[in-house]
Amino acid sequence: MYQLLRNFLFLFDPEKVHYFTMNLLKLLCSVRFIKKMVRNIYFPEQKKLATKFCGLTFRNPVGLGAGFDKNALYLKELENLGFGYVEIGTVTPLGQAGNDKPRLFRLPADKALINRMGFNNDGVDIITDRLKKYKVSLTNGMLIGGNIGKNKNTPNEEAWKDYETCYIKLYDVVDYFVVNVSSPNTPGLRALQDKDMLHHILSRLIAVRQKQATYKPLLLKIAPDLEQEQVDDIIDLAGIIQLDGLVVNNTTLSRKGLLTPENTVNKIGAGGLSGVPLLQKSTELIEYISKKTNGSIPIIGSGGIETGQDAIAKIQAGASLIQVWTGFIYQGPAIIRNICKHLPVK
Repeated sequence: MYQLLRNFLFLFDPEKVHYFTMNLLKLLCSVRFIKKMVRNIYFPEQKKLATKFCGLTFRNPVGLGAGFDKNALYLKELENLGFGYVEIGTVTPLGQAGNDKPRLFRLPADKALINRMGFNNDGVDIITDRLKKYKVSLTNGMLIGGNIGKNKNTPNEEAWKDYETCYIKLYDVVDYFVVNVSSPNTPGLRALQDKDMLHHILSRLIAVRQKQATYKPLLLKIAPDLEQEQVDDIIDLAGIIQLDGLVVNNTTLSRKGLLTPENTVNKIGAGGLSGVPLLQKSTELIEYISKKTNGSIPIIGSGGIETGQDAIAKIQAGASLIQVWTGFIYQGPAIIRNICKHLPVK
């Protein structure tokens, strides 16, 4: 059924379709019997799937990556689909429109997307208020991650202030944090993956956390395009500052091995590639980090996951949790339940 619907939806602009379908789901779930029907169809069996990660208990290890619900608009609906957790954002201190449209493109032959969204979001104050209201109505134990970044116009030497602002304001309304310095769509952002710049940002956030009444895990999201030496630097830094974990990984700038014609890809232009082409690269990076650290750094595995077998491969490589995004677009809401069916029980 979803495949037929997807073929129709793919006739239209991807970004418009995203908001249309999520607003439609929101409307449908406002009707009690439809909401119950959605849960009966898509909500996975939760028994023995609870997963411990960084001191938190996730009802199941399947999450939705940042960038899908940037503004925390659809958490109740995503909760009803059965996600174990959802990462909101990337959130910046000030609201910003992001890059010019069109900025989201499908590559159906590759089951992939290219995006150059540019951290479009409503800003930390508005999103914090939404999360406060959501937390009051939370009923099913879905956890929320806060993915934070810097505004486009903030110079890199001042970037730590943006991360600290978002961190402080979101602290009481999310369960864990992810520092995003790896998106390819904000000019100069990936330069923040430099060891010294990262150390300054992360150490500032850890200093803020030490003053809080509760402990919220702090993770770093890294790019798949790093050289081995850069990965090793991040591993060393994670040990030095006792970072809680890594999200491996963000979108890639590579266009290697695509089935989509080269002229079509070139016409799309700049942006981060996500989806199936990233599957092997992501899994290999997880395995490298896990072996290099003897499994001492907790990892959320992200990149190209569409099936239970894909998720198991990430877990066997060293991930404790997994995230879907592009796979959710191509496989539909049944992806959570289908993946959970294949996961080993605890």
